Amino acid sequence: MSGHSKWKNIQRTKGAQDAKRGKIFTKIAREIIVAVKEGGGGEPANNSRLAAAIAKAKAANMPNDNIKRTIEKALGAGGGDSFERITYEGYGPGGVAVIVDAMTDNRNRTAAEIRHHFDKYGGNMGATGCVSWSFDRKGVIVIDNEDGELDEDQVLTDAIEAGADDVETEESVFEVYTAPDDFTAVNNALESAGYSFLSAQVEMVPQNYIKLAEPDDIKNMERMLELMEDSDDVQNVWHNYM
Repeated sequence: MSGHSKWKNIQRTKGAQDAKRGKIFTKIAREIIVAVKEGGGGEPANNSRLAAAIAKAKAANMPNDNIKRTIEKALGAGGGDSFERITYEGYGPGGVAVIVDAMTDNRNRTAAEIRHHFDKYGGNMGATGCVSWSFDRKGVIVIDNEDGELDEDQVLTDAIEAGADDVETEESVFEVYTAPDDFTAVNNALESAGYSFLSAQVEMVPQNYIKLAEPDDIKNMERMLELMEDSDDVQNVWHNYM
């Protein structure tokens, strides 16, 4: 997995994420609600989708009280708004592959918005499957090592013993990769071992990456990603831009 740009992408968006933490919590709450409704109830031990959503919430520093209230809301009368998950695929400037993971109560509105962002910034939205073939679905846990105190061999040992497939070191983090079905168990084991996460979720990981050379392409790609990630309906944007 050398060359993976996960941490570069986190660094690129970290300032924006910090400034929009409330919006991030709202998006994660929506994910929790759908997981409770469609995944099999409010107990993470019996609902893998909910367990994954809670892991994502904790990595984003969402307070436990917020998580609990969101689950109770989903279980209560009415259960909150009704959302459906939709995935859009396409190409950004320079042929960058882009997958947009959305959760919406109005698919026509969301499709029009995502198509507009693709078109305005030199890309195009394609049919389902047009780029997803070049991504692998994996659990990705990013362990914080900004202070440099963690021992690489120990992290590797703990992750592999927990059931991880691979561990990569990149700058001040360790990136732990798992099979999707093993994500929750590995996440829980590493959390119990005392590790601090910068992010933890099941992602679409690109098999290869594109580095843009033209200044206009870079500018348009950055702006397109910014607007997509800022959309209330968008949960995640996966891409092979680095």
